[in-house]
Amino acid sequence: MRKPPLAKPPRKNTKPTKFTISKNSTKSASHENGKITIKPNKNPRAKSVLKSKKYYENFIKKSVRFLQKEAKKRGVENFVVGLSGGIDSAVVACLCKMATKKQKTPKYPKKSKLSNGTPSNVFALALPSLSSSEKSLEHAKELATKFDLPLEILPLEHYQNAFLQTRSNSTMRDSTHKKPLPLEMGNFCARIRMALLYDYSAQKKAIVIGTSNKSELMLGYGTIFGDLACAINPIGSLYKSEIFALAKILKIPDSIISKPPSAELYAGQSDEAELGFSYDKIDIVLEAICEKYGDFREVKNFQKIDIKTLCDKNPKDIVKMAKNRITQNLFKRTLPKIFVP
Repeated sequence: MRKPPLAKPPRKNTKPTKFTISKNSTKSASHENGKITIKPNKNPRAKSVLKSKKYYENFIKKSVRFLQKEAKKRGVENFVVGLSGGIDSAVVACLCKMATKKQKTPKYPKKSKLSNGTPSNVFALALPSLSSSEKSLEHAKELATKFDLPLEILPLEHYQNAFLQTRSNSTMRDSTHKKPLPLEMGNFCARIRMALLYDYSAQKKAIVIGTSNKSELMLGYGTIFGDLACAINPIGSLYKSEIFALAKILKIPDSIISKPPSAELYAGQSDEAELGFSYDKIDIVLEAICEKYGDFREVKNFQKIDIKTLCDKNPKDIVKMAKNRITQNLFKRTLPKIFVP
């Protein structure tokens, strides 16, 4: 009698096990020693504040119409933008270019579209200080060339030297004649820039366009009556992380998109080094704060931020930093209080 054949041992699967977790899943998977372990995420929140490309394309169209509408309401056709060489002012300048009357429908700007003798309705000013890098000025020129923007360069060195001389005047009080700290000089330059932009706008019958994003506005990361001052702001509802997404759609030069964010208020200054965290991480926390406390423009909503509830789903150190900056800098987002008897 024939013996039945011996059963072959099961073949070992040498290929790595494949698995997928949906984007909206609240679970995480780990692959260790050939086993898949799925655990609930400690932080099921999204890893980014970014939305779809379609959203930002629609945002561009709406922001262009916003600029056109606000210009018409004020009876002007010209825009003035301070071009620093950074990503925020680059995006704003590009949106303003698209909003000029020569382009009736929003289209992504292409080189030499309006260069055939037609004057542009966007005036760009580069206002480099002694601490501004040569690279930033090169980037401002690169952007102006790509989008056919008339660019004027007004260095601040003369104003800074006058400020230093005034501060060193022995006839002034002891508390004010000391040499200004880097941050003080940075704030001075920010306010001089805005004074020059408004003076220029009066000459050109134009309006000054703001370049502060939502992250900066919420954190108060700017100079009151300096870079935070403007007539209208087309990007103030977007977090810094989103500005990068917008810049790619608008075809802003890679040299501007790829460099670390810096206001260059003093030599070697970096936004993320000062804040202590990357904008990607900060923006997630800021979004969580807005979800809980409402519209960030309503200052009263943010006077009492509860750290404990926010820390349940967000890093405590980032929450504390954001809370401290938001509450300490609320005055930068409020109009002067007027006494009424």
